[in-house]
Amino acid sequence: MNVPFIWRAGAGAISRRMRPAWLGTSMVELIPRKVLFGNPERVSPRLSPDGTRLAWIAPNDGVLNVWLAPVSPRAGVDWDKAEVVTDDTDRGIRTFAWAHDDKHLLYLQDTGGDENWRLHDVDLTTMARRDLTPFDGVQTQIVAMERDFPAEVLVGLNRDNPQLHDVYRLDLNTGELTKEIVNPGFLAWLADSRLVVRGAFAPQPDGGIVVMVRDGADDDWRQLLTIPAEDALTTDPVAFSADGQSLLMVSSVGAETARLIRINLATGAQEVLAADPEADISGVRVNPDTKEPQIVVVLKDRSEYIVLDPAVADDLTAIRALHPGDPNFVSADDADATWLIAFTNDSGPIPFFAYDRATKQGSMLFEHQPALSQYTLAPMEPFSFTARDGLVIHGYATFPPDSPRAGLPTVLNVHGGPWARDAWGYDAEAQWLANRGYLSIQVNFRGSTGYGKSFVNAGDREWGARMQDDLTDAVAHAVAEGWADPKRVAIYGGSYGGYAALAGATFTPEVYCCAVDIVGPSNLKTLIETVPPYWAPMIAQFHRRVGNPEKDVDFLWSRSPLSRADQISIPLLIAQGANDPRVKQAESEQIVAALIDAGIDHEYMLFPDEGHGFAKPANRMVFYTAAEKFLARHLGGRAED
Repeated sequence: MNVPFIWRAGAGAISRRMRPAWLGTSMVELIPRKVLFGNPERVSPRLSPDGTRLAWIAPNDGVLNVWLAPVSPRAGVDWDKAEVVTDDTDRGIRTFAWAHDDKHLLYLQDTGGDENWRLHDVDLTTMARRDLTPFDGVQTQIVAMERDFPAEVLVGLNRDNPQLHDVYRLDLNTGELTKEIVNPGFLAWLADSRLVVRGAFAPQPDGGIVVMVRDGADDDWRQLLTIPAEDALTTDPVAFSADGQSLLMVSSVGAETARLIRINLATGAQEVLAADPEADISGVRVNPDTKEPQIVVVLKDRSEYIVLDPAVADDLTAIRALHPGDPNFVSADDADATWLIAFTNDSGPIPFFAYDRATKQGSMLFEHQPALSQYTLAPMEPFSFTARDGLVIHGYATFPPDSPRAGLPTVLNVHGGPWARDAWGYDAEAQWLANRGYLSIQVNFRGSTGYGKSFVNAGDREWGARMQDDLTDAVAHAVAEGWADPKRVAIYGGSYGGYAALAGATFTPEVYCCAVDIVGPSNLKTLIETVPPYWAPMIAQFHRRVGNPEKDVDFLWSRSPLSRADQISIPLLIAQGANDPRVKQAESEQIVAALIDAGIDHEYMLFPDEGHGFAKPANRMVFYTAAEKFLARHLGGRAED
């Protein structure tokens, strides 16, 4: 592996023998980086449609591939007959699905992190493998699969226009692709239970969206619902009803938080099925036969569950008794007789269970990384504080195990997106930081999703301003609580979190003693001007929420860390994937060039075979080794030898 690095750091990291006084006399064992950031032992179990086979992702010669084994309600999984059925030797497989024909496994793969996904399959009767969308520079999206059409898949391809995905019907028996819909400018598609595309989402110049529907494949599109720009990030489709007469959506239109609603396609009449006044609905489990909602998930500090279908109330009760974590529904057979459940777990490996609905019994299949159980992990603790303008901000703190909660070196780990959120559960970086002796702080600053539309919209045009103030206020809160040592606080993050790390180093360098930026933009104007072409239909959202590079040149420059690179007074570690289609390599190169010109202490790591993040375990090990030594050098924590 040829990874060029530019090293401009000081002395070496503090080893486990160099014990700072603040750590006291009790120290938990260091968790090896390969356990935290290496490949999982097993993950992503999926039941075959007939329920007789289990597929999952696990390493084969160090590369993640799909494995298969027989399974039965009585005997469980026959691990002795497990076999690998895919042959990826490079980046590993992370997304796969069963076709409903019980014959084909489908998976997506890109090249070097470029996100031009191709759809591949494996014929499990012959082990023949195909690249079903063998087009250079084209991104494949899976639009829909349905049980009643087992050998067909609807896919989106931006083959003719890089900005728009047309809809094709793929015949798995022959591999033939047939174009069905030429995209007139829609963002996304939604098919009904007959595998007919009957829903589409038309972007508007102001950032709003119009939900378009049609009665059949030969009918004209018509408007069903207008989603104002302020509701665009808190509204999503769920499914058409089985009879095709209504549409389930999670929507904040006409409300503060996103509710589950049913819309009559003929009249437009709406019915509210579930809502929470404090948080958006984050998930809906739908009956595969009737397409009726059964269980609704509301994510607050932890997940809460609303049962809409009494037929599954006892199932949820039995599932919740299996493990103290929060259950996530990950797979089921086509008969809906067996459910696979993953339990969100903050201080241990993620367990996956098989649950038999007939007996109301569950059994554990495996844990994603059993080696974690050999070490002391730290709980993730919700907290909240009031920002300087009165807005309540929520977050999570992970403290070093067996250490006093006072005067700790602290890492503010900022999530990406920014239209996303941190959530309770196992987080490898939080455990890594806590294990090395740091307080890990994760903050759902304004602009984060999940807390209603007013909260997410409060982040509009606030990059580097109030969004950054929330992070600064989180540090102040940790200091005021006595948790954090104000002289030893680092800011760390990827994507938007990388931007926030650069903003912290440039706008408020007095708050932090060092910063780590992973694939973060340094110039907001060039960021927006170079987004992938297939993001063009939603560019109005960037203009509304960040700024318009044609109209807001001075404004965007004022919010760009590059504009104040000469004010940096703290060390930086910057890591970038050369093939990143979202945050181009130039975003890191610009800030690195400015740091070199100003003679500012920094380290720069460029990974030529990665994109927006680090998929290859070897690359992750290189990055986390460097980051661990960097943090130990500047914060005084521990580092693995």
